Amino acid sequence: MSGRDPFCQPRRIRRGAALTLLFTSVLVAGAATGSLPQADRKSAPDEVRSATPAGRHAAVARAAEEAMADGKSPMEAAKRAVSRSGDRWGAVYSQGEYEEFEESLDGQYTGVGLWARSGRDGRIEVTKVRSGSPAATAGIRPGDLLRSVDGEKTDGRPVTEVVSLLRGDATEATAGTTVRLGLERGTRAWSETLRRARLSTDPVTVREAAGAVTVIRVDTFTKGSGDRIREAVRQAPRGAGIVLDLRANSGGLVTEAVTAASAFLDGGLVATYDVDGEQRALHADPGGDTTRPLVALVDGGTMSAAELLTGAVQDRGRALVVGSRTFGKGSVQMPSRLPDGSVAELTVGHYRTPSGRGVDGRGITPDLEVEDGAERRAETVLTGLGPPS
Repeated sequence: MSGRDPFCQPRRIRRGAALTLLFTSVLVAGAATGSLPQADRKSAPDEVRSATPAGRHAAVARAAEEAMADGKSPMEAAKRAVSRSGDRWGAVYSQGEYEEFEESLDGQYTGVGLWARSGRDGRIEVTKVRSGSPAATAGIRPGDLLRSVDGEKTDGRPVTEVVSLLRGDATEATAGTTVRLGLERGTRAWSETLRRARLSTDPVTVREAAGAVTVIRVDTFTKGSGDRIREAVRQAPRGAGIVLDLRANSGGLVTEAVTAASAFLDGGLVATYDVDGEQRALHADPGGDTTRPLVALVDGGTMSAAELLTGAVQDRGRALVVGSRTFGKGSVQMPSRLPDGSVAELTVGHYRTPSGRGVDGRGITPDLEVEDGAERRAETVLTGLGPPS
């Protein structure tokens, strides 16, 4: 990709104002953030009051500047401004939090090994637990509700704030420090005290299933995951079909999702997106394997960049999508640095699938809807698919 392409790999925010454009992911293993060049903080008053994304960024920046001038917390002022904006995915990070999130995209993070999302009722639900992690050792399971962290209630909070609490960003907590979680499972409510650990992500796993089927499981799109998927496709036995398991994949780096799409497409459109009303496009690299039968396996935890990939292979007729409707996170966020070094992130646009479908708030409907036994059904369907003519 060219140096002007905003979908480049992330860089530390302290290294400059030109940040990276991604789609926000909701996961406790890490959070991807979206970015563009910073909004102009010298906008005229009428622009500041406007409903445009640039105007909203300028309004948040102005609130932070005024708070700093009054000797108050710029970050707290920015959080209030973001809350008033009504942006569901808007968030404010401290500089340390933002850098920690970027580190997670490189495959390393300090935490307890939970993936989570915010339900439509505002409650925080565990979507995945990393094997061998502190959370797994404590017996926490997907579907459990996370009601509090160190006594602070989580209901209604942005997942980014919950991530920060779990990691102990405010105190720069390190591996070995403790965090107390309030949990709920059905009628049972209990507390667990966990010790944070330094964890590494293993976002792509590959296994061979019966019937000449290769299952490629992708937990999140961190740095290098797209190339790992392409290599898994190249290494799959001759004639093997592929199940691309994107269940509970809450997104990540869009560049990696596009690279993954390139494993299955011979060039062409992957998605379009708008930023401040300007339309742009993402294209697959030529030379992908278009002959192997492909099934994409999704569920309600499939989000953001994972939905972008799903929409591409579905619309292009490259894959049969099996499972349940995806989450519906199709918005683009832009972070801008505030006077105290914190980062405000607001939605600036949305992406669409190659056929022009909007995903945000709608999700992607599978070609074959299956709730129970979806993976077995996907493998069965795959064995009945022949190479495209």
